Order: sequence, then structure tokens, then C-alpha cells
Amino acid sequence: MYSPNRRKFIGITAAAGSAAMLPGRVFAQANEVKIGIGFGIGFLPTFILRELKLIEKHAKAAGLDVTANYQRFSGSGAMQDAVLSGSVDIGVYGPQAMLIAWDKARGTPQQIIGVSGVTTQPLVLITNQEGVKSLKDFKPSDRISMPALVSPQMYALQLASEKAFGEGQHDKLRAQVVALPHPESLAQVTSGATEVTAYFSSAPFTQVALRNPKIKQVLTSTDAFGGKASFLVAGATKRYLDANPKMADVFAKAIAEASDLIRKDSKKATEIYLKVEPQKTLDAAAIEAILKDLKDDFGTSVHGIKTSADFMGRIGQLKSPPAKWQEAFVPSLHNTKSD
Repeated sequence: MYSPNRRKFIGITAAAGSAAMLPGRVFAQANEVKIGIGFGIGFLPTFILRELKLIEKHAKAAGLDVTANYQRFSGSGAMQDAVLSGSVDIGVYGPQAMLIAWDKARGTPQQIIGVSGVTTQPLVLITNQEGVKSLKDFKPSDRISMPALVSPQMYALQLASEKAFGEGQHDKLRAQVVALPHPESLAQVTSGATEVTAYFSSAPFTQVALRNPKIKQVLTSTDAFGGKASFLVAGATKRYLDANPKMADVFAKAIAEASDLIRKDSKKATEIYLKVEPQKTLDAAAIEAILKDLKDDFGTSVHGIKTSADFMGRIGQLKSPPAKWQEAFVPSLHNTKSD
């Protein structure tokens, strides 16, 4: 049951390298930018970009006539493939998947460069098993779901596994991981009727799940990384950025404005979120409460990048990890409060 997911993981990481050898799409300064986004509150800044046409606003201020179109994907793997193939120009997804393509396609037009942070909201590992209080309590029969095998959740689990079981034991629980979309993971872990007994969740799915008295928290990504860590960043190929040199700054300024709206007007941000992702379980008041709690977790700065890169280098996923996080991101972000 789990080998297809493993094959998918191998295929995704291989694609990041092989794409550098494929003929890329030829870009001119475009009047359209295709942006890949996903599901959940972490993507709220991009929902705001679309609703308030913030890309168009900041592009106009930069002297560009640009229209933004948005496509939705589930998981970092699908987003990575879309960016590499040119199906989208700028993709929002996990920083670890982005680092793989940055490393494997280094020095080629297909190298993916980070253009902005999006959110550092914590990821939460939850379970429906009464006896599970730490990773050491999971039984071999337990299955842990997450959106993709190259998702930020996987790296949080691996880092936490090293802390729990010792260095070199990052894959201790990997064979028990299954890749499922967030809604399916939520349904399975709350039902308690399947082999999925744990779910590495993100908002608002975390909050929905924890309303069930049988669900409890095991650990968070903050525990795993030892501090704040980016959940989502935006990346684009060097080819696209070279052909559209103003778009990285346009995108970052739009994200900054969207994040500022979340901090200052949680009611308006809630309205936009519910317009994009209507909720049956959480009402507007509950969503607004989540946003107030996460208000400082949205913005263009990036965190935990060096921690991820060093870990990925140690386990062989990066051949040449960046010596500092700035190597993998556009220069305009270098002076932000990032790490």
C-alpha cells in the first residue's frame, strides 16, 4: 500500500534534477503571471492577493501591466512539478522541496529560487490514540498521514524522530507515513475507524480535529525545528526571474500587504478566507480567532531554512547545501529578519 507513495517521492526528487536537462519554456516579459497555491489558512495571503488584486496593484506601481491567474494544488510535490514544468510561474509550497530543486538544478535556468516567505504557522502532529504521548509511543500498525512525502510535515517528523530516537534515526517512522489530502486525513483520524491514527496537520484542519475530544496533540513543528520555521515559501525558476526581473519584488510586496491585512483586519481576512474555503465545522468567529492567534506567522521573512538545509545535507538529500539561507533566495529578501 505504501510503495506507490515511496515511488512518487523518488519520482518527485528525480524530477527536480532531470528538469534541469529538459528544454525549458522561453519566457518574455509577461503580461500574465500564473501563481500556484494550495489549501488551508497558510495560503490565506495568496487568497487575499487574488481577491484584492494585489499582484496587479504592485505590478502597476512597478510599471508593469500584469494579470495574475491562480491554480490550486495539493502538496509540495505537485507544486514543485508545476513550477519546474512552467505550468505555473511562481509556486507557494514547502521550503524543503524548493531546496531540492535549488540544489539539483544549480547553475541552470531551471534552478528554483525563493522569492518570498508566506507563513511560519506551526504544524501540529495529532493522534486519536489515548496511549500516544510522544513519537516513541507509536506502534508499528499506526499510520501517520500528511499531504505529501516531501511536505514540511515530513521534515518536521524526521527532525523530531532524531530528537526522540537519536541521530541517524530520522526515518524511524517513515514506513508508517501515508500521503493524503488534508480533508481526507482529517476525516480518517477523527473517525477512528481506519489505520490512520495520526495526522500532521495545519490550520484550520488542526483546530477542527482538536474539537473532537478523542484527538490530542503530540508535538509541533516548533518542537521539531527548535524554533519558528517557514511552512510555506514562494519560489520561481531562474529562467522566469531573469525574464521577469521585477516580479519577485512585486510578489513580495503583495504578500507583505496581504499579511498586514491579516494582522490589522482579521474580520476582513476571515471573510476572504471563508469565501475561498467555506467551512461547515468552524464559523467566522472561530476562523477569526485562529487568525488572531497566527497573526505574527504571516509575512515575507523566512525561518528555519538553514536548519532544513543542514539536515537535508546530512541525510543526503542535498549534495551542496547552502552555506547560508540567502543563497537560495532573491537578494531583495536578504536584509529581512530571516534565518
